[in-house]
Amino acid sequence: MSSHKRFTSSVPPTRHSYPEDGSSAGKKWIKSLYNDRTGQFVGGRYGDLNLGAVLFTERLDNKEHVELKVWSAPGRTKPSFDEAMRNEFKSAKKGDSFGPSWTNHWWKITLHIPTSWTKYERVQFEFDPGCEAMVFDLHGTPLQGITGGYGGERRVDHIIPPTAIKAGIYQIVVESSCNGLFGISGIDAPDPNRYFSLASADLVVPNQEAWRLMWDYSTLRQISDNLPGNSPTQNQALVLQNRIMNTFRVDDPSTIQKCRDIANELLGEGWEAKGADIYDKNVDALIYGIGYCHIDTAWLWPYSVTQQKVARSWSTQVDLMNRFPEHRFACSSAQQFKWLEQLYPTGFANVKAMVQKGQFHPIGGAWVEHDGNMPSGEAMVRQCLLGQRYFRSRFGITCTTAWLPDSFGLSGAIPQILRLSGMKNFFTQKLSWNNINVFPHTTFNWTGIDGTQVLCHMTPVDTYNAQATFGDVRRGITNHKNLESSNGALLVFGNGDGGGGPLSTMLESLRRIRAAANQSPEVPVVHMGTSVEDFFADIERDTNYGETLPTWHGELYLEFHRGTYTSHGSIKKGNRKSEILLREVEYVSTLASLHASKDYEYPYDRITECWEKVCLNQFHDVLPGSAIGMVYEDAEKLYSEVAKEGRKLFKEAVSAYLGGFIPLMSLIQDQKPFPSGRLVALNTVHATRREIIEVPLLGPSSVNLKSQVVQISRDGSKAFALMDSDDNAGGILLAKGIYADIKPVTATKGPENEFILTNANVSMTVKEGRITSLYDMILQRELLIKGMTGGLVIFDDRPNYWDAWDIEIFHLESREPLVFSKVSIVETGPVRASLRAELKLPKSTVSVLISLDAVPATLQSDSRSMIRFDAEVDWHERHRLLKFELPLNIRAHEAIYETQFGHISRPTHKNTTWDIAKFEVCCHKYCDVSEYGYGVAIINDCKYGASADGQFMRLSLLRAATAPDAEQDQGKHEFAWAILPHVGHFLQSDVPIAAQFFNTPLHVMLAPESGLRHLAINTTNKSPFSIEEAPNVILETVKRAEDDPHKKLTRVVLRIFEAYGGHASATLRVASHLTVDRAYICNLLEEKISGLELTTHEATGDTLIKLSLHAFQILTVRLTITSVKSPTNRRFSEEWVSI
Repeated sequence: MSSHKRFTSSVPPTRHSYPEDGSSAGKKWIKSLYNDRTGQFVGGRYGDLNLGAVLFTERLDNKEHVELKVWSAPGRTKPSFDEAMRNEFKSAKKGDSFGPSWTNHWWKITLHIPTSWTKYERVQFEFDPGCEAMVFDLHGTPLQGITGGYGGERRVDHIIPPTAIKAGIYQIVVESSCNGLFGISGIDAPDPNRYFSLASADLVVPNQEAWRLMWDYSTLRQISDNLPGNSPTQNQALVLQNRIMNTFRVDDPSTIQKCRDIANELLGEGWEAKGADIYDKNVDALIYGIGYCHIDTAWLWPYSVTQQKVARSWSTQVDLMNRFPEHRFACSSAQQFKWLEQLYPTGFANVKAMVQKGQFHPIGGAWVEHDGNMPSGEAMVRQCLLGQRYFRSRFGITCTTAWLPDSFGLSGAIPQILRLSGMKNFFTQKLSWNNINVFPHTTFNWTGIDGTQVLCHMTPVDTYNAQATFGDVRRGITNHKNLESSNGALLVFGNGDGGGGPLSTMLESLRRIRAAANQSPEVPVVHMGTSVEDFFADIERDTNYGETLPTWHGELYLEFHRGTYTSHGSIKKGNRKSEILLREVEYVSTLASLHASKDYEYPYDRITECWEKVCLNQFHDVLPGSAIGMVYEDAEKLYSEVAKEGRKLFKEAVSAYLGGFIPLMSLIQDQKPFPSGRLVALNTVHATRREIIEVPLLGPSSVNLKSQVVQISRDGSKAFALMDSDDNAGGILLAKGIYADIKPVTATKGPENEFILTNANVSMTVKEGRITSLYDMILQRELLIKGMTGGLVIFDDRPNYWDAWDIEIFHLESREPLVFSKVSIVETGPVRASLRAELKLPKSTVSVLISLDAVPATLQSDSRSMIRFDAEVDWHERHRLLKFELPLNIRAHEAIYETQFGHISRPTHKNTTWDIAKFEVCCHKYCDVSEYGYGVAIINDCKYGASADGQFMRLSLLRAATAPDAEQDQGKHEFAWAILPHVGHFLQSDVPIAAQFFNTPLHVMLAPESGLRHLAINTTNKSPFSIEEAPNVILETVKRAEDDPHKKLTRVVLRIFEAYGGHASATLRVASHLTVDRAYICNLLEEKISGLELTTHEATGDTLIKLSLHAFQILTVRLTITSVKSPTNRRFSEEWVSI
């Protein structure tokens, strides 16, 4: 028998027995009419007669009680509290307007509180500037945020402390900022001249009991609106609402308590007195409530506004925690914590106190909530390394749950990166936005491309901005997709995207929903007061540690926002170039720190600062190109700073490591004469290479170079040299003459306006402005489909709603091949041949230099040459999409795309809706289509959008959306891509290493006569670190260990991964001039996992370390170096440097 009570009828009981007389007409209600009536209890047309009329007891806004003074900061400046207080404030009044957009205005407010108001339960100041604001005390401590306006996120009340009410005076400072929670104009380009009015600056007394009745009533209404029709509790909630409306009298305050008593028939007697204890921990809960405030680190507002949003939102949550002991708040993004620490130190201290108390929960373990597709593997590692190190250093916390609720799809490499960074749980929800297929799971094991899994939960509430309504709570059950294996759900509630977080009304609502659940089995049990980690721990326990859960393998592809792989091409370029620059800086700085004099120290702090900037720009609305134009002004500045500092760091390290070597570009930029010396190049990729490089010939000094080059350009402005590494991976290459096995490359013009680039292994023909032939000279095989052509192609690009975000499938129906109107021969060989191809669009021009070198792409025995395309585009199209395409005579059901630390296969067909959905996907440096015996790859230097539609392989180059940035991608662009044919399937090809070479040009230098001794030293020894016996294993990163300065050790960290999807037994060789004392496999936080055995090569003295890897495995090896011997040859004496 049920323990839950039956509810009474709509009329209080007056009978004590069943009467015999049946002359009454009886009672029968028309449910739909009564249901419609329930919306008239608060506000609306009867606002002067219903509950809305009694929500406030007192209200004063005159000058005697409210003194306002204001100072407006000049322009878009954002002064600190102390800076603002030093200025002259002038009188202001309610109704004044302030602006324009993005400006900041400071208020000094003095409130004189009537002595008679001490009798009231609460007195508060209502401040509504129509925009966002923050309340400070007189010492500059942030007290809470303000969100003006009349939306659901409205928060304009500031509670006055009882001591101030008793004293009769209260003073605060408010900073109001002329932007809304969602910027200025929503997802449209922001209006730069928007003004906001001070709608309210009132001293008010809320009728607290009336507000509590409103929350009671709201809960009843939510229950009746969301439970299935004609269920007992649904009917009870509806009956009680009507009884409350019949009982309430606007002129009789006593009816408020009577109405509340009616509500308690469902909520339970005495529920309110329990306070936070309403959440009985002995009752199993299905729904776990966790407060959250999603603050996009930049989106419809710039980074500087986010810094204010963080202080507003988090100070508000600290205030709520003091009022609601059960409130737990999860907060990601170490960058936002750092901003708070730097700009609002007292606010940070309050947050830290709540972290220690266990109510404020740092989560996510990353620098920002980054994009899940485009950051490189090493950049994703740094997101975790920076985030986890920050949280440890400030709070003593290592996050175990990764948190990316809003990222636009998630790479299959992420599970392994998370587990190696100390995180075994993962929360997201963005796939609920899929526009074709419904993702089939809620709680599941997510297994990455290497086989590593994390426990993943996608909240069935389908939002990270839940309003904590009964509908939200119930959706956690009704929308759950695998209740059979795990019936728990995470309710992530609070206003978000633009910040704000939970409101007090949400916490009041959840208490009432739990009270109702304690009375009725129809109401899901929601629990408060636990953490996200507690939720995942319960899932582990209930599913036998994931055994009973479904498993999803590979990427979590978002069937939406596919345009973000291409929008804002300059940002994509800045990201790729910065990632590669910092990898090179770390490598050369490591070598310099080992080999140079003691005057050189590894620049930890400077490198970390650069990584923080790059990781900041990888936020999931910045790197994807879906933010307003102001954001990209900031992002471009950060990339410029990274480029400047990175080049400086690189130059300093090269100078320390290679002595007198002079980067050629430095000589050109500084307009210095070229000294006599040897032309050399530094290779920062850990593989041997042979390449043709371009050398500028400027002024008489260039005469010294002409003897070392093998081709001079037709116009005499530059030369081409053949550089060879002599089997020295990751070291110095020397200029060489043409080898006998290198056949000349040619560029010729044939009949019918036909231009042909040919070398010993490939040939490409451009005819009538299109690529008509791509030919393997050795196999005598045409690679293009007969009768079809390749080249540039343009599409209409008009998505249904989300402009910068989306490319829709119907864009493919507007394909328009573009024809080069002008083609000319630029170079004719013998080592480089090239064509210049130009075309004009109605509003844009495109110029492409198409080049073919005499040497293959790599030193693999059967390697083919790359055909390179260097584009200069002056782009002024609107809602058009530029791509490069090839119709390949290759049959493959899947195409291969590079992802972090590996690759992923995706369909080329449309068999199912899951296949159809992947009509535009993310790739990194390469995409490839292969069949048995042959394949073709497209390699790029800064693009991320690609597709394989049947036998068409396409690379997306430029978009032209107009919202939220009206000028997205307008202007000049420079980028490059290449075609790489290859013998054998991709899995036997040299595509990954060729893509590394393409993205990591050689650093050309002059070794003056004074540096020739150093040249001899460095070219007679192998690279310090190399991988042998496993061509599928790549050495990606060489850096110094993070804690070396603190521990006074010399340790080198190597990041190694398997790139093709198979097993490998590799040997890590460390050159003999480095004495390795210990070697360990570590996690990505550089913590020891297990030791490695060291052996010594008998002939060379090199240290050998055997490594075993499985498909796409990441290995981090940490070496402890105890001494360094100068890598001299036999002509020079040995010199030891003790570490």
